[in-house]
Amino acid sequence: MKLSKSEEQVMQYLWKLNKAFMKDLLLEFPDPKPANTTLATLLKRMKDKGFIDYKLYGKSREYFPLVKKTDYFSKHVNGLIKNFFNDSASQFASFFTKETDLSVDELKELRKIIDHQIKEQNND
Repeated sequence: MKLSKSEEQVMQYLWKLNKAFMKDLLLEFPDPKPANTTLATLLKRMKDKGFIDYKLYGKSREYFPLVKKTDYFSKHVNGLIKNFFNDSASQFASFFTKETDLSVDELKELRKIIDHQIKEQNND
């Protein structure tokens, strides 16, 4: 299941805050802020999709994420690799390193990350 752009924006705020009432989420939005009813609709859809849940305190709902940011991002990246790069991580890496204007230092840092991951997997 996927989130819309608006739902993703709300999810980003929830990940940042960890848990929040609707008023807390509204404070995170830049002006012009969405209407309460709009945010309530987004939160309901996100709950129906299984991304968030809430605790009830009287009539107030404190929302919290059920999906970790890393899990959501990982699924997106894997879908991107599958759909746009013929399920080839090396094609994705080639595109990413050529098309994103990375500096030499950033490329070296990426190399260190990849080398570290190779070492970790060899030790398993």
